[in-house]
Amino acid sequence: MSDNIKSSIFLSPALILLLIFFLTPMLLTIVFSFTNLALTGSQAQNLKFVGFENFIQMFNDAELYNSIGKTLIFVLFSAIIGQCFLGFLIAFLMKGKNATFRRAIGIAVIAAWVTPEIVVGFSWVAFLGDNGTMNSIITALSGIEPIAFLFEYPMVSVVVANIWRGTAFSMMAFQAALDDIPLEVEEAAVMDGASRWRIVRNITIPIVKGTITTNLMLVTLQTLGVFTLIYAMTGGGPGNATMTLPVYMYKQAFVSYQLGYGTAISLVILIIGALFSLLYMRFLKVKI
Repeated sequence: MSDNIKSSIFLSPALILLLIFFLTPMLLTIVFSFTNLALTGSQAQNLKFVGFENFIQMFNDAELYNSIGKTLIFVLFSAIIGQCFLGFLIAFLMKGKNATFRRAIGIAVIAAWVTPEIVVGFSWVAFLGDNGTMNSIITALSGIEPIAFLFEYPMVSVVVANIWRGTAFSMMAFQAALDDIPLEVEEAAVMDGASRWRIVRNITIPIVKGTITTNLMLVTLQTLGVFTLIYAMTGGGPGNATMTLPVYMYKQAFVSYQLGYGTAISLVILIIGALFSLLYMRFLKVKI
């Protein structure tokens, strides 16, 4: 038996699972986006192909453009600026430290990452609520009235909560990449008189650029699909202040019962994710 046949046999279970749980739902999503699929009413029993009707409705929907804007803001500050930068900073500051210190910091950061998203959402509601821990601290220290964070600063609240939860993934990715950098390279730069910043800019970042690109794509795609955290904290509100595309898609599909329209919106999320990936590969000039 040839090696190619053996490889195909061993890979076949993974390929079958990929086909069933990834490719098939994706194809069904594309098909249903061109139908009038609904959960209730006559349309639920009379499925019809409606062509581009859902997409015409979607691109004439002002709420869709608002949701795209909110999604881009959430992804920019939560994933790109928040998780990636903070993850790199923590990993960089932990480099070279003793094992006990690294283990303690790692456990503290990873604890948030392994916590279920719904638990994180309700924890932050309790922390930022009118009678929550944050307001108790503010009132005790300054005596000012409680601040309705989830009502006055809803986007900031969900961004901070998602950064707190998701930073661990970036930290672990960057920590592994930084540990692989030969110490001799940095020591030679120090002997040549290079400052700490020049070492980071001219040595560290170029070496881990591939990790930066991969991490950016992964956390961006993950953040693009965040639903449970936002829905648990704000429900997309107040008003439409945190109505990102996943929340908007859910409300159209399962609150308004328009599954066909909801699946059409899901394709917009897919396209945005693909565009982000292409931009990362082009501007950072990394071949994946």
